[in-house]
Amino acid sequence: MTETLLVSNIILWCLVVVLSIVVVALARQVGLLHERVAPAGALMPTNGPKVGELTKAMSLTSLQGEQVSVGGGSDSGLATLVLWISPTCPICKSLVPTARSLAGHEKLRLVFASDGDKPEKHQAYVKDLRIEKFSYVVSQSLGVAYAVSKLPFAALIDANGILQSKGLVNTREHLESLVESMETGIESLQNYMHLVESETERPVTEQAS
Repeated sequence: MTETLLVSNIILWCLVVVLSIVVVALARQVGLLHERVAPAGALMPTNGPKVGELTKAMSLTSLQGEQVSVGGGSDSGLATLVLWISPTCPICKSLVPTARSLAGHEKLRLVFASDGDKPEKHQAYVKDLRIEKFSYVVSQSLGVAYAVSKLPFAALIDANGILQSKGLVNTREHLESLVESMETGIESLQNYMHLVESETERPVTEQAS
């Protein structure tokens, strides 16, 4: 009986050691894969205003009672980042601090947008997110104009009113890709990675010429 128990314990310990080695090996492979995979940019929809087009100025009233212009030329000379969020969207709440940080670092005018017919709910939402100093507009027409179908969604409009980038954003990398698109002149990060891969795959003789 004792010998059987001892043998079973040895076998179990051998299995534990083998499984530990397998887990470590898999974790290493996942880490290598994560390093090789390029960050995904914002998912850009095909409908709505196109990147590179001049946007139409829309005059809206913010939740704070101020007039806010979205689209068209900017009197401040700053690009405008519009982020559509909602009190019922859990991902939106986690992106708000990122948007605030990005806007401050890149010197962007940040406008939050949403829709709905309960102002008190949005007011509580603004207070909870601590974004009272930013413009927050509740407008269905704005969402329709930019073909916003899912949240969180963002659009970046330069100081001349040109739509530089837009898309569904779920992470900090997605938001940052909008700014990268404006600075590089490439519509999306996916297009940028496609160009990089094309350059990498070109024959050495072709690159040399």
